[in-house]
Amino acid sequence: MTIRALLAVILLALVAGIYLFVNAPQALPDGVVSGGKKFSAQEVLEICAAENAVIRELYTKNIVESGLKAGLKFDEKWRETNVDAGPLPALFLRETAKNLAKGPTRLGLFLGSDSPINKANQFSGLQADAFLQMRRDRSPRHFFMDDVKANAAMFPDVAVTKGCVDCHNRHVDSPKRDWKVGDVMGATTWTLASSTLSVSEAIDTIAALRRSFRDAYVAYIEKAKTFSAPPEIGKKWPSEGHCLPDPDSFMEEAERRASRMTLDRLLSHR
Repeated sequence: MTIRALLAVILLALVAGIYLFVNAPQALPDGVVSGGKKFSAQEVLEICAAENAVIRELYTKNIVESGLKAGLKFDEKWRETNVDAGPLPALFLRETAKNLAKGPTRLGLFLGSDSPINKANQFSGLQADAFLQMRRDRSPRHFFMDDVKANAAMFPDVAVTKGCVDCHNRHVDSPKRDWKVGDVMGATTWTLASSTLSVSEAIDTIAALRRSFRDAYVAYIEKAKTFSAPPEIGKKWPSEGHCLPDPDSFMEEAERRASRMTLDRLLSHR
């Protein structure tokens, strides 16, 4: 059987959420799955960035933007006990990055900017140079970070909603106050220590990213349960009222939106 046929058999399971869902089964041995074929770090990082774009839009538009209309709040101090709020989109991504750092995979994630609200997110060195180039044409940048010995890929972080723009423009610590929807507000930098990955390693990496997304959302749901007026948590979304989808419902929707795209990217590998 060819590598493409083998991938088709295994990766069709991806669409149903078998390999990339939280309770993914143990990966098959590389000799069975990949036939020795490899994915480059660039290919895997592009898939991770695409997965991130899907879930960022889902969280920003369907949780934060709709949630604000339903009376939910989102704040940079969301973790404080006296704050009845969830994480802003950038903080949801930061939570995801923290979860990745705790896991066994060597996938890294950093959200930065040349005009960040939090100075810890200021690009410097090689990342600053890459971002300057990327801002000009909005094309991803791939490079090697010698200080951490990792392959890196930088992708533009675009303002997708008016809420994101208004929040940054109003923030007291914002160094820039004329952001517009569609602007490149920053970039995500993804890193992988390995130059190549087997099929099972690539699948494991994407699965780890999805688990990190889920854990970030679980942290929000656990905080929401402590609100003085907690939302209903179940199958409903904020567009239906003072509600939040449970983690399974949130991830099912994220996977529904991303899995076809991820499958196509994996199957396009030769």
